[in-house]
This record gives sequence, C-alpha cells and structure tokens, in this order.
Amino acid sequence: MATDRLITTPWSNAYGLARTLVALGTAATLAFSSTSTLFRPVATIGDFPTCNGATSAAVFCLAGDDRTGLTWLKWLCVLALLIVASGWRPRLTALPHAYINYSVFAGISITDGGDQIGLILSMLFVLPALGDPRRWHWLPPPDEAGGKALRVRALIGTSGLIMIRLQMSFVYFNACVAKLPHPEWYDGTAMWYWSTNSSFGAAPWLDTILRPVVSTALGAALMTWLPLFIEIALAAALLLPQRFRYTALWAGLLFHFSIGLVMGLWTFALAMAGGLLVLCLPSGARITRPRTSAATPSTAVRPREVTSL
Repeated sequence: MATDRLITTPWSNAYGLARTLVALGTAATLAFSSTSTLFRPVATIGDFPTCNGATSAAVFCLAGDDRTGLTWLKWLCVLALLIVASGWRPRLTALPHAYINYSVFAGISITDGGDQIGLILSMLFVLPALGDPRRWHWLPPPDEAGGKALRVRALIGTSGLIMIRLQMSFVYFNACVAKLPHPEWYDGTAMWYWSTNSSFGAAPWLDTILRPVVSTALGAALMTWLPLFIEIALAAALLLPQRFRYTALWAGLLFHFSIGLVMGLWTFALAMAGGLLVLCLPSGARITRPRTSAATPSTAVRPREVTSL
C-alpha cells in the first residue's frame, strides 16, 4: 500500500528575494566597474577575457578584441540581470542568469568571493526556477492540485534549495575553520589589521568611528571573534531549531552588511545574503508584512505542500 508523502512547494517570495539579491550583486559589479577595470591584462595570464578552453564560452568572448563591444556586452548583461532581479518569468531567466554569472566569473580579470558564490547559487537556482510556473517570483505559489508534473517540479526545485543550504553551511564552516590556524584570529588582533589596511580598510568617514574601537584590546578582540562565532553558528544552522535560525539569519545579514560597509565588498554581501535566506528560512516560507498583533511573526512559516508521487 503506497503512502502519500508531502513535498514543500519551493516557489516562495523568499526564494525569489534570494534570486534577486544574487542578480543585483553581479549587476552591481558590472555596472559600477569600468570596462578597463573589468578586462585588464594580468601578469602571467595575459589579456582578459582569456577565451581559452572552457572560458571561450563566456559571453564576453563574442567581442574579441573590440573594447567597445565589451562595453555593449557588459551593459546588456546588466540589463538581463535587472530583469532577473525583477522576478519576471523565472523559467525564462534561470539559464541566462547562470550563464551571465559564469561569464563574469570566467571573463573578468579579478574575481572575488561574491562572483564565486554568485555563480554557484545561480546554477543551483536553475533547478527550482525552471519549474517555477509563476509569472513573477513574488507571487504566491500555485495551488496544490497541480498534478504529477507539478509534484515532480516541486521535488526537483526543493532538491536544488537543499543543495544551496548544504553549500552555504560548508562555506561558513570553511570560512571559520580556515581562520583558526592563523595567530591573528585566535589572539584577537585580525580585525585591527583588516580595518586599518589601505586596500580593505574602512573609508575615512567610517575609520574615525572604527579606529578608536579596534585600537583597544577588548574592541579588537570582539570584532575579531564575533565573526567566528557567527560563521560557525551559520554552519550549524541546519541543526538548530527554527527559532534560532531566525536569530542566526539576522546576525548573518548584519555581518555581511558590515563587511560591505567596511571593506566595500557589496557583491559578496548581496550574494551571501541571498544564500542566507535559503539557509535560514523554512523551506517554502513566505516573507509577509507584520500584522497588527505583536505576537504574530513577520515571516510566515507555513509553507504549502503538495502530495508526492
């Protein structure tokens, strides 16, 4: 006798917001960086885009040596990413989103963690997005009575979101553990070095606030060790009760906002924020407006479910 099982419908506005944040991060990299900055020669490698082997599939290779063509392609990619961020037709924009992120990762001269995590997330978002039947990813999920095809798409989409959760857990675990062998992290001085670094340090207006804090032993230690606690908590988020995941979510968002503010890594901050939503919110949960009752949470935690095969 077959037993019916329930699959959470993955197509919520929370997953949509995550896609939007990742797309905006890549769009910001392209829009606020000049063509000469994105595609400059690199020692021992040569000119960019390199267009050798697998990297020849990047969209920027279509321009060849034409710098004007690179500029046009860059802005076409920005336009496409803004369409992805708008939430229109996830089924149609899923593959272009992943392709553009691959092109950025493979084609620009200097990538950072935001470009890498953006590529991984956009590729995994393909699984739920290709099965998303909505016109906009902000709309409510479809009714449960969608037949076998809907159930199969829901299963595939949920699998993609689970892989994103596991990927994010690994990223945070590695980020924490990789710091521990370095004495600057366990003796509490690392953030003094980072915040006063001429390349990654705070802007002058913010430095006037941070410098007195990191110049004290307690302030430097707290700013160094607190990120480690946040990262290991996020690595273990899947093992925590949901009420603690909400706390970890807000801590993580504040953490990445601070990184963007101090170090200017906004692409990284936006991409990680998108991954955090998938990691910490219940599968299929919708983000809703707060109700009048103080006891009512602002995030719905009753995801829709469809009967499996």
